[in-house]
Amino acid sequence: MKKFCSIFSQLLQLFPRLEFEQAVKEHRSERGAKGFTSWGQFVAMLFCQLGGAHTLREICGGLASCEGKLKHLGVSEAPKRSTLAYANQNRGWELYQTVFGQLLEKCQSTVAESGWKKKFRFKNKLTSLDSSTIDLCLSLFDWAKFRRTKGAVKLHLLLDHDGYLPSYAVITDGKKSDIKVARTMKLAPGTVLVMDRGYNDYDWFGELTDEGVFFVTRMKDNASYGVAEKRQVPENGNVRSDEVIFFFSMAEAGKEYFFRRVEVWDEEKQTTFAFPPVQNSLESPGLVYIIGHTATLPPLFEFPTFSFAFFFCRFNEKLRVSIRAKIA
Repeated sequence: MKKFCSIFSQLLQLFPRLEFEQAVKEHRSERGAKGFTSWGQFVAMLFCQLGGAHTLREICGGLASCEGKLKHLGVSEAPKRSTLAYANQNRGWELYQTVFGQLLEKCQSTVAESGWKKKFRFKNKLTSLDSSTIDLCLSLFDWAKFRRTKGAVKLHLLLDHDGYLPSYAVITDGKKSDIKVARTMKLAPGTVLVMDRGYNDYDWFGELTDEGVFFVTRMKDNASYGVAEKRQVPENGNVRSDEVIFFFSMAEAGKEYFFRRVEVWDEEKQTTFAFPPVQNSLESPGLVYIIGHTATLPPLFEFPTFSFAFFFCRFNEKLRVSIRAKIA
C-alpha cells in the first residue's frame, strides 16, 4: 500500500487527536452537529492560515483540490462553504483556546528538556509585553468600532524568552488601553518585564516593585523626575549614564519609590535612548543586552497574514477562532 504524508499532515501531528476529542467533549463543541466535526473545522481554519486563504471559496476549493489525500488529515471530504460558515458562526472559540494551551505545554516541556541556554548571565525569567492592533473593515465588522471609519481588535501578548513562546494572550476591542490589560497580569517575583512607552504608569511601576517584578521600558520625553544618585558606568561602552531617580508626582503623593534611569547610545540610529529599569542588582551590560536583544525580536507581535473574510469571521466569537488558530 502506498503511503502519503504531506507537510500539512506532519504539522497536524502536533495536535494528538485523542486530546483534541477530549477537549471537544469538555466544551460540547459538537452539540447539535450533523456530520461536520470540530476536527474538520480546525483543519479548514489551519489550512486557511497556512495557505493564506482570504475567502471561504479559497478554503473549500483548496481542500477539494486534494480531496483524494484528505483522509490522511482525518477529514473524509472538503466542507461546503455554507457548512464551514455555519460552524464558524455557531461554535464557540473556547475549544481552540484549550487546544492552544495543550500545544503551549508541549512546547514549554520540549524547551525545558532540550536544555535551552540563555544568552544572558542573570537567572531571572525574561519576558516581553506588547500589543498589536488588527485592522478590520467597519462595514463588515460593525461590532469592532475603533475610529469613525475604521474597525479593529487588539491582541495583547506576553512573550517568554525561554524558547520565545507566548505565555499570555488576550483579545480585546481596539479601544482597550494597553495598561488596563497589563494590570490584570500576574507575574512571578523576579521576572524581568520588557515593554514600550505605552505602558508608562507610575502607580503600576510601584505595584510591580512591591510584587518583586523588575521591568525595562522606554521613558517618556516629558517625564518629571529628580536624580537621587549617579552610578559609575563602564568605560568604552555605549552606556552614557546610570542614575537612581524618583518621580515628583509619586513623591508628592507620599510614595517613596526609587528607579534606575539608564541612557544608552544607539550607534545604528545615532541617538540616545533612556530606559528606567528598577532592578538595581542588574549590571549595566545586562541591561544593555536586554534592551538590544528585545529590539531585534522576531515579529511575533505582527500578524500580516491573518485571514478575516466576512463569511467566516464576521462575528466577535468567530474572530477569536481564527486568531487562536493563528497563534497555535
